[in-house]
Amino acid sequence: MSADRALASRIVERVRDVPDFPTPGILFKDITPVLADAALMSELLDHMHEAAKPTRPDLIVAIESRGFIIGAPLAHALGIGFTPIRKPGKLPWQTVRLEYALEYGTDAIEMHTDGVRPGQRVLVVDDVLATGGTAASAVQLVRQLGGEVVGTSFVIELAFLNGRARLEPVGVEAVVRYE
Repeated sequence: MSADRALASRIVERVRDVPDFPTPGILFKDITPVLADAALMSELLDHMHEAAKPTRPDLIVAIESRGFIIGAPLAHALGIGFTPIRKPGKLPWQTVRLEYALEYGTDAIEMHTDGVRPGQRVLVVDDVLATGGTAASAVQLVRQLGGEVVGTSFVIELAFLNGRARLEPVGVEAVVRYE
């Protein structure tokens, strides 16, 4: 088994399935047990760091809230900046906003208008790629501000929901892939 497959296997062992969250019929993949395991978290971040290097990003844009937990230390490891994408009304400065469809309803995200400078190479980070609505919206916000999205990075991809297709042609990196 490769190191990548071994890491993915250890992460799968720690991910907690939460039925009917946030709404009935959804099986939520909770990564908080992974985050609580210092050695596993360190290995996960090291892996994501190595996978991100070839994209040569200038900035990490991470999606609230678990994306922050991964994105901030990843930005630090890469020696680049970090910009948060949050739910409406949570950022203190002028924002751009985008509404999008989820697998269980609709939502919106916002980012500061100065969160991405034109021409910056941006890696979008979150914990889980499901239907791709949130990640595709983040990509759209980055582009709206003139950034170049060089890739996306996730801990988990729920491949059976085909979120990757919504991000094409942007590259998708996921440590764990549920078929």
